[in-house]
Amino acid sequence: MPDAADVAARLRETGYLCDDDLATVVFLALRMQRPLLLEGEPGTGKTALAEALAATLDLPLVRLQCYEGIDATQALYDWDFPRQVLHLRALEAAGGDVDAEGAEKSLYDERFLLARPVLAALQQAPAVLLVDEVDRADDEFEAFLLEVLSTYQVSIPELGTVRATTPPVVVLTSNRTRELHDALKRRCLYHWIDHPGLEREVEVVRTRAPEVSETLARQVVAVVQQLRTGTAAGPLQKPPGVAETLDWARALHHLGATEVDLATAARTVGALVKYREDADRVRQALDRMLTP
Repeated sequence: MPDAADVAARLRETGYLCDDDLATVVFLALRMQRPLLLEGEPGTGKTALAEALAATLDLPLVRLQCYEGIDATQALYDWDFPRQVLHLRALEAAGGDVDAEGAEKSLYDERFLLARPVLAALQQAPAVLLVDEVDRADDEFEAFLLEVLSTYQVSIPELGTVRATTPPVVVLTSNRTRELHDALKRRCLYHWIDHPGLEREVEVVRTRAPEVSETLARQVVAVVQQLRTGTAAGPLQKPPGVAETLDWARALHHLGATEVDLATAARTVGALVKYREDADRVRQALDRMLTP
């Protein structure tokens, strides 16, 4: 992709709409072969960008979902213990002159290696490696990621070093539940993704859900934007993201709605918010907004 405009155009072909700033940082990450760190509220399209990028580049997407307590083993590799046991039993059943050292060495053959996402991305390179919600992991895991992303290689004591022939395209996402360390941030190009404005979000709905009419899409987005900013229902525990906007628009469409009316909207708030308290606030807000 020769420039940022081409990045934006090719992402648009997959249904992902981005502004000039995001297209520019994606272009630079690709050209400079640097990891891309995306931060923002949940539902702003961080994960979707990695998926769209993989589709655009026609590369496999390898996803590492981070969570509290994840360690390097779960990201790198493990050994297939059940198959190793079966292999030993097969050696015993076959008899012959298999010495203990040879049997042990045969257990750590590549056919028994279970590649976890980071190792799989290095082996499959070129690939897109998505490290999703890295802020859920701990400091030790961050240090491990920093080492891998600095060299694009991992060491397996029993087999040797695995190096990526071509560095994978790396996208890290964070919902900013905690601050990431400066060392990891310095390794990456950084971009904060905000919720889209009204016109762009309408365009997203019309692109991703073309069955939804222009009128319905515009009304849905207008309501969601008021809910998201807190001007209609007050602060919500989990404001709706773009994914929820799409779900709600599709739900209203499937119920035959041509515009956002109070009765249908109140029945479908489960597509929009996921907490009981938020649902109550939204229903009250809809009553105020949609009652003549």
